[in-house]
Amino acid sequence: MNNLKKYTVITGASSGIGYETAKAFAARGNNLILAARSMDKLKEIKAEIISEFSELDVVVRKVDLTVAEECFKLYDSLRDYNIETWINNAGVGYYGYIAEQDVAKLQNMMRLNMDSVTILSSLYVRDYRDIEGTQLINLSSSAGYTIVPYDVVYSATKFYVGAFTEGLARELKETGAKMVAKVLAPSATETQFAKVANEIESFDYSKELLRYHKAQEMAGFLMELYDSDFTVGIVERENYRFVLCEPIFAYATPLVKK
Repeated sequence: MNNLKKYTVITGASSGIGYETAKAFAARGNNLILAARSMDKLKEIKAEIISEFSELDVVVRKVDLTVAEECFKLYDSLRDYNIETWINNAGVGYYGYIAEQDVAKLQNMMRLNMDSVTILSSLYVRDYRDIEGTQLINLSSSAGYTIVPYDVVYSATKFYVGAFTEGLARELKETGAKMVAKVLAPSATETQFAKVANEIESFDYSKELLRYHKAQEMAGFLMELYDSDFTVGIVERENYRFVLCEPIFAYATPLVKK
C-alpha cells in the first residue's frame, strides 16, 4: 500500500445502515471507501459527506457483490489504500415459504449474504491480521441467532455470518493476531430491507411493526460495538434491547492431541 491515510470500507453504503454508518465514521474524521451497486447514490453520499467534512477523502466503488469475480476486483482495486476497518454491511432478504420461493433469488441472496462476506473477510484478514488497530465487522441479524418463520433461508444465511465471524474472532485471538473480528446482529430496522424482502412497492414500519429501530440508531449500535472489546452486538428480539456480549455459538475443543 502506498497511501498512508487510514480508511474505513463499508459495503452496501448507498442506503440504510450502511449510509448512516458512513456518516458516523465521517463524523469521527475517518476517510471512507464506500461500495454499492448504484454509483449515482454513492456520488450523492460522497458529495454530502465532503460538504460537511471537506478534509476527508471519500472513495466510491460501484460493485455487484453477488458476483464473486467482482468481490475480488473490488478488493484488488483497494490495494493502494491503508484499510483500518472493513465493514461487510451489504445484504438482502427474501421472504416466503421455501417450497414457494424462486430458487434463483435464493441463490442470489446466498451469494450476497454469505459468499461475498467470506471472500472479502478472508482477503482482508490475510493482508491485515497483524496490523494493530484493524477491525472487521460483519452484519448478521437477530434472525441469525433465532430461526424466523417464513424467513428460513435468510435466517440460515445469517446463521452462517454469525458462526463464520465468531469462529474467525476466536481464531484471530488464539493465533495472536492484532486484528479483531466482530458481528452486529440487528433486528427490524427501518430501511429498504422489508420492501425488497417482501417484493412490494412500500413498507410502513410504523404501521406494520410494534417495534423497530431507525437506521441511525443501528449505526450508533455498530459504533458501540466498534468501540468495545466485545465480539457480538445483538438486538434481542424479545425486548429490542441492544446487548454487547462474548461469542454466542458453542466452540468445540480440539479432538486431536497437540
